[in-house]
Amino acid sequence: MTITEISARLKRIVEDQFGFVRLRGELSGVKRAASGHIYLALKDDQAVIDGVMWRGNAGRLGFLPEDGIEVVASGKLTTYPGRSKYQIVIDSMEVAGEGALLALLEKTRQRLAAEGLFGEARKQPLPFIPRVIGVVTSPTGAVIRDILHRLSDRFPSHVLVWPVLVQGRGSAEQVAAAVRGFAAIMPGGPVPRPDLVIVARGGGSIEDLWGFNEESVVRAIAECPIPVISAVGHETDTTLADFAADRRAPTPTAAAEIAVPVRTELLLAVEDLALRQKRAAPRPVMLGRERLQARVQRLPRAEALLQPQAQKLDDLAERLRRGLSDRATQARARLMADQARLIPSMLGHRMVRAQDRLTSARLIPGLLSARAQREQERFAALERLYLSLDPKAPLQRGYVLVRGAHGALLRSCAAAAKEPVLGIEFADGMLDVVPARSKPPSTSPATPRTAGSRGSAGRQEDLFG
Repeated sequence: MTITEISARLKRIVEDQFGFVRLRGELSGVKRAASGHIYLALKDDQAVIDGVMWRGNAGRLGFLPEDGIEVVASGKLTTYPGRSKYQIVIDSMEVAGEGALLALLEKTRQRLAAEGLFGEARKQPLPFIPRVIGVVTSPTGAVIRDILHRLSDRFPSHVLVWPVLVQGRGSAEQVAAAVRGFAAIMPGGPVPRPDLVIVARGGGSIEDLWGFNEESVVRAIAECPIPVISAVGHETDTTLADFAADRRAPTPTAAAEIAVPVRTELLLAVEDLALRQKRAAPRPVMLGRERLQARVQRLPRAEALLQPQAQKLDDLAERLRRGLSDRATQARARLMADQARLIPSMLGHRMVRAQDRLTSARLIPGLLSARAQREQERFAALERLYLSLDPKAPLQRGYVLVRGAHGALLRSCAAAAKEPVLGIEFADGMLDVVPARSKPPSTSPATPRTAGSRGSAGRQEDLFG
């Protein structure tokens, strides 16, 4: 049998045995061709079957087929001899419920979000111009070529590629190990430490991208001390790695654009700044010169400033000349008036009148003696008052003044007891004495004394009595 013959027999057997089937499964890899046909895969937890829905039946669908939607598809099984594959040709399809993978993905997302792995506070700013960029992706796919090409066009950088599997068994462990490996590189070692890490993969179904939803990958990205850009799938694809990364890129090419700026634009910006600096440096001088010229034009001329003062000086000089002339005229007039008074006859007449006034003025002795007597009595009263108030006058009658060590007058026994030396002032001099300790007064009744008697227990007489 030829290959075509056996393929045809297999096709007839499959279509006869499974001419009508209803399958329940989760949509994956849904693609709508330009012709309007829909190509997809139905899967459960253990198997996958390809499917196709022709344009006529696809136009009657009441919902938009998307990855992860659990559906019930009705149709027939057939084979595709060109690839030795079997598939289901779907006539009708309806939603059966939320896909198991999407439900698991949502539960995992909520649990990790509750731990704070997706919080904005954990996000790190990306370096403006990273010197070394680490890329975690497959070394043989188109992703790494797109990234290298885009980096070369924008800003050539040193790129380190950590090759990993991006789908299938073991892909999540390799991606997590690669991210942690980049973080473990020590600065200054033989391998340069990346300033930025890009985790990239091309588009695919939710099953193909499932490795980037694994918890190990999410935790490795969240704990990485180096800023991480997630570029997994196309713009519509979303994985948990996108939530944990510091920045999400819709495509790997966009990740390269986010990672570095455009070198030519930076050079143009630097040149523009240099030109602006060159123009701005003399600008203050030019502005100052313009302002100075404007102010000079507004300033009045020197002769205009001095004209009022010169006019005032001329006015004062004229007033001074006239004042001196008037003063001389007035002095001359007074001199002429006094000259008439200096005539000998006038002087003789004035002298005769003065002699007459002197002759008529007589001094009465009684008035002078009365005034002298009043002044003498006033001075005698002042002398008696002075003698009565003199504190040293009683010293002539036997009294003394007690002074302290510094010459201060003491007026109490308590004050005298505190002094180390007492000065006793008599009428004829001073005597220094040392005070003895006072003794307590005797309890025996004192002998009464007469008011006029003097003794150690008697009271001192009035100094002015």
